Amino acid sequence: MFKFFKRLFSIFSSEANSVIDKLEDPVKMTEQGIRELKTDLQKSLEGLASVKAQANRLAKEVADNNYKSTDYEKKATLLLKKAAGGQMDAAEAEELAKKALTRKAQADKNSTLAKRNKAKVDAAVVKLEANVDKLKQHIGHYENELKTLKSRKKVSEATAKLNKQLAEVDSDSTISMIERMKEKVEEQEALAEAYGEMAMDNTNLDLQLEDALDSPESDADLALEELKAKLNSNNDEG
Repeated sequence: MFKFFKRLFSIFSSEANSVIDKLEDPVKMTEQGIRELKTDLQKSLEGLASVKAQANRLAKEVADNNYKSTDYEKKATLLLKKAAGGQMDAAEAEELAKKALTRKAQADKNSTLAKRNKAKVDAAVVKLEANVDKLKQHIGHYENELKTLKSRKKVSEATAKLNKQLAEVDSDSTISMIERMKEKVEEQEALAEAYGEMAMDNTNLDLQLEDALDSPESDADLALEELKAKLNSNNDEG
């Protein structure tokens, strides 16, 4: 499982677009990997609990056998004291004391064996706890990596989409369209300028005509003709 993640994130250390090309869905793959790690962690925790329970049972077994050993030795001592004090038959006391000491020896043997087994189990507990801690660290690390992975995947997808759109743009067609629009504007500007010149020509002509008609010479000629007509009219009457 660890090799899977090492390979996954060594690949992801390259450019985001390259990752998308190499992995069908790196986010889903990482999420699946984390789920598998959590499954491994759950199994490790269950195994750790079981081994710890075994260690506790062995510790209790050691304590019980130590208690029995002490108790049997105490009983053997009391039997010998009773025999020495005349409280019971010496032969009987010694026979019972031997049996008690035999039980004590068996308890000591059982205690020693339980201690050895407990030492092995304690070593297994240490290894399992280390494995559990390691799994927790890896899960935390890869969950943080997953957040980064999701963010980079979004950026890469947006970048890929933009690059695709740019790649699909027909630059020649766009430039041609812009040039046509430019020519169209220039034509409209030239037409507007021509109409302006024509309007200016008409205005100038009207001004010239008005100036010609309103000139002092024209007025004098008109006045002269009117005066001649008046004189002729007077001569006719006389």
